[in-house]
Amino acid sequence: MAESTLKKEKKVAKPKKSSKKEEPISKLRIRVMAYEYKILDLSVKQIIDTAIRYDAKIVGPIPLPTEIKKWTVNRSPFVYKNAREQFEMRVHRRVIDIVNPSPKIMDALTNLSLPSGVNIDVKIM
Repeated sequence: MAESTLKKEKKVAKPKKSSKKEEPISKLRIRVMAYEYKILDLSVKQIIDTAIRYDAKIVGPIPLPTEIKKWTVNRSPFVYKNAREQFEMRVHRRVIDIVNPSPKIMDALTNLSLPSGVNIDVKIM
């Protein structure tokens, strides 16, 4: 009986080889950062409109967590310890992925003029 269970084998379907050549997928990852979310959303919309104009496949914009930096300082330099002020700075972020970007898209994105206060990091993956 032990031999009969060992002899039983499951047939596994082998994946068929496709006749099409698969192109390596390249991505253009754009990280957009700003202190004000309204300016950030306008610049992201401008980037997406430019990419759509050249028929690009877009993933995003994906909102990333807002980084909040807080500081507490004394209002008075001497006696009044309980009088304090609190300040915060928020950094809003978005990520846009463009799948298989063409050189035309790359040129259009580099020539794009965005408002001041918007920081952009571009990586090719």
